[in-house]
Amino acid sequence: MAATQLTASPVTVSARSLASLEGLRASSAKFSSFGTLKPGTLRQSQLRPLVVKAASVVAPKYTTIKPLGDRVLVKIKEAEEKTMGGILLPSTAQSKPQGGEVVAVGEGRTIGQNKIDITVPTGAQIIYSKYAGTEVEFNDVKHLILKEDDIVGLLETEDIKDLKPLNDRVFIKVAEAEEKTAGGLLLTETTKEKPSIGTVIAVGPGSLDEEGKRQPLSISTGSTVLYSKYAGNDFKGKDGSNYIALRASDVMAVLS
Repeated sequence: MAATQLTASPVTVSARSLASLEGLRASSAKFSSFGTLKPGTLRQSQLRPLVVKAASVVAPKYTTIKPLGDRVLVKIKEAEEKTMGGILLPSTAQSKPQGGEVVAVGEGRTIGQNKIDITVPTGAQIIYSKYAGTEVEFNDVKHLILKEDDIVGLLETEDIKDLKPLNDRVFIKVAEAEEKTAGGLLLTETTKEKPSIGTVIAVGPGSLDEEGKRQPLSISTGSTVLYSKYAGNDFKGKDGSNYIALRASDVMAVLS
């Protein structure tokens, strides 16, 4: 993802200007970011550059984007402007979308002696990993170029609960958080511990081995599993249930 670098310019404040402000002395001024600032002590080299990530803009003279290898081009779905209850969200509260439509695919990759084609077709609605890919702006529309392995799954309906995971991904319905402590005390929403237990509702076909052959996952649908707390991508279904999609390697145990 392209980055625009902004650096702060030095600001000159005269002693007379500082003295005219009530409560400030000409000898020093306090700022929360730098502590005590004395005249002549702050140099531009001491300021850290501020990095702002932005989409790479493709000039209008280019009419097509052809991804290479195992990469795909995705037209990013626009962020939701309203909650499910119809409340209009400000732009700062709109969650970054993790879905979109595949508009172009690469030619695939070679593993060993085998040519592996991309399995995701153009036109498919997909969910991808939160921080994957490079964002580009093409024809005034935001797109994402990412590897096929960064695609979490296919979305065949409008509800996340119907996600079809790809490769070695596992899709889990998260168990409800405990309402009470072991001693019987009621827990508030802020004190409820995020559960890391859930029921597997769908599994991917498995990852590719060194020869390009699919290796089926050992985890089966319907299993109750314990998974790594900070792994995967979290989603909320239309029914209010919580779901998580993660790699099979992030599943630590099967519970029974």
